[in-house]
Amino acid sequence: MGKQRQRYCIIGAGAAGICAAKYALQAGGDVVVFEQTDQIGGTWSYTDAVGKDRHGLGIHSSMYDSLWTNLPKEIMGYADYDMPEQRRSYIHWSEVLEFLKDYAAHFEVDKHTRFEHLVEEVRPHGDGQWQVRVKDLKQDVRETMLFDYVLVCNGHYSDPVVPDFQGKDLFKGVQLHSHQYRKPHVFKNRNVLIIGAGPSGRDLVFAAEDCAKTIYFSHHVPQKLKNAVFPTNVVQVPDVARLHETEVEFVDGSRHSVDFILYCTGYHFKFPFLHEDCGIELDDDWVKPLYKHILNINHPTMAFIGIPFLVCTTLMFDLQSRFVMKYFSGERPLPTKEEMMEDFESEMNNRWKRGLKKRQAHMMGGEVQRDYYNDVAKTAEIEPIPPVMIDMHIASHRRKNEDLRGFRNDVFRLLDGENFEMEYVEELANRKKM
Repeated sequence: MGKQRQRYCIIGAGAAGICAAKYALQAGGDVVVFEQTDQIGGTWSYTDAVGKDRHGLGIHSSMYDSLWTNLPKEIMGYADYDMPEQRRSYIHWSEVLEFLKDYAAHFEVDKHTRFEHLVEEVRPHGDGQWQVRVKDLKQDVRETMLFDYVLVCNGHYSDPVVPDFQGKDLFKGVQLHSHQYRKPHVFKNRNVLIIGAGPSGRDLVFAAEDCAKTIYFSHHVPQKLKNAVFPTNVVQVPDVARLHETEVEFVDGSRHSVDFILYCTGYHFKFPFLHEDCGIELDDDWVKPLYKHILNINHPTMAFIGIPFLVCTTLMFDLQSRFVMKYFSGERPLPTKEEMMEDFESEMNNRWKRGLKKRQAHMMGGEVQRDYYNDVAKTAEIEPIPPVMIDMHIASHRRKNEDLRGFRNDVFRLLDGENFEMEYVEELANRKKM
């Protein structure tokens, strides 16, 4: 009898899950991808719906209709599957979704995906296996299966963080998180407060400019945005102190009349399906203990793909998936638990010494990401992410801060593994408004 094929459970069919599944299939694994929605794409799967879906589950996607990427497409492909060529570097969400579906079809991941299947519980079973309970949402039946490996790829843009300001319950206007935002008509003729200067906060300031009366933009990064050119109806304000019935008071003592608050205040990691026996703890968005931000040190046949942020997302998913398969396929022996724990504690202590907080435990960005990718590649002896990709990521981030409105008119061209060029193309500014 031949060796039994290893069984892989992959949770989520977004950009991380389909990549992990592709490598597990290429390693000869028996792969099942569970996806709670009815299509490939994860957060890139736009829907007009907000709140609950038809099965009573929270809507997963945070995509809004006018979203264009904030990373150039040149760094949004996978190691062996590039984004299609076209003039623009920054593209509409619908093109990213089409690309992900094409990728899944090309590598036949879609054939191994069970759509509208919700993973309800994952727990260790017997000698190193995983017991996974899944609900078929259409048939309303549950099934329990055993797997050798679990790859958690459920994303982290679906559980909104909403600040608990004093007076929040007294405020008589509308309060929404960007997770629930879809189209700009909600701003029409309103005095809008947008809280948060992350990607969605910056975008939606411009999305609201033609609809809202006044847009108050509350954030605490004045240095980064000091040169930004905002619409004439935008007023930059500091952090919120408290809410009143029809006004918002800020930490500098100023008060403004507001009837719509949009929280662009980020998301929490959430793994409701992980039984406590999995040995994973969530501490203020610090997922621990993970070896290289990937492997569950307590049960290293479980991996998380896509935890670090401020990264070259798809390229990192690809790198992490290749890292995992080196160990799961048996090509490389796993380090001991003690070695993994020592590495984990060393890196975390280094972060605390740099003044980072728990919620920044997985934050990369800048040159930190380069060191991380190279460390992951070297540890598993796999092909690293080409340096030019990281250089483009850093350049695009710098341009975002320099020209909030116009950075998406930049066009990047990859010259080779080390070099790229970038130019601002004026006519691209005529594309439809965000």
